[in-house]
Amino acid sequence: MLYDIHGNLGALEAVLADAEATGAERFLLGGDFTLFGAWPCETLTRLSALPAATWVRGNGERWTAHPAQAPADATIQAAITSCVGALGIEAIAELDRLATAADVDGVHFVHASPISDLRSFAAAPNDEDGELLGPISAGRLVFGHTHLQFRRAAAAADVELANPGSVGMPFDGDRRAAYALLERPGGALELKRVAYDWAASAAAVRERFGADGGWAEIVAGRIERAAF
Repeated sequence: MLYDIHGNLGALEAVLADAEATGAERFLLGGDFTLFGAWPCETLTRLSALPAATWVRGNGERWTAHPAQAPADATIQAAITSCVGALGIEAIAELDRLATAADVDGVHFVHASPISDLRSFAAAPNDEDGELLGPISAGRLVFGHTHLQFRRAAAAADVELANPGSVGMPFDGDRRAAYALLERPGGALELKRVAYDWAASAAAVRERFGADGGWAEIVAGRIERAAF
C-alpha cells in the first residue's frame, strides 16, 4: 500500500525494492502520486509498470486537473503549474479519471476519508471519526493524506483505521519512506519504514524546479525535516 509518493522517485524505488523482496504481488496506490516532487514523469512511469496495481485518486490528481479547485495559495498554484507542464494534459486527465475509492479483499481504500479527499483521520480517536467514516461497512479502512503513519480502532464504529504514511514526504519527524504491507485476504497489516537518500531527493527538487515560484524550496525543506 503506497500513499502520498509526491514525485519522490528515490523514496519510491527504495519502498518498491523492500516490498518486492518480501514477495509483494499486488499494489494499492492511494493517491498524490506526482505533485510537489522532483520526478513527476518518472514516478508515473514507474507506477504504471507495476503488476496488478489498483489506483485511487488523491486530491493532488484532482488539483492538477482542476487548479481552480485547489487553494489560491501562490505556492500551491505554482507547483501545480510545474506538474502539469511536466506531465502534460493527457496524463493529467487520465489521473483525474481514477476512482476515488476501491474495495479489495474486504478492505476499503480511499485517499483521505470516505467523505473527502482532504479531510482525514487524526492519529488519536476523536469526535470526527463517525462523520469521516460515512456509510462504509468494511472492517478495515486504509487511507493517507496526512503523511502520518499509524493504525488504530475507530472511535465510533468497529472499524480498524490504518494510514500507511507517506512514501515521499513523511511528516512525523522520521525521514524514512513509509508504506504498509497487507496479507490477503484480510490478514495482518504491517507498517514499514525504509531508509533512502532523502538529501538527494530534496536537492533534486531544488535543482529541477527551483525557479518555478519558490515552491521547490518549501518542499525540499519538508523532505529534509520530515515535517510540514
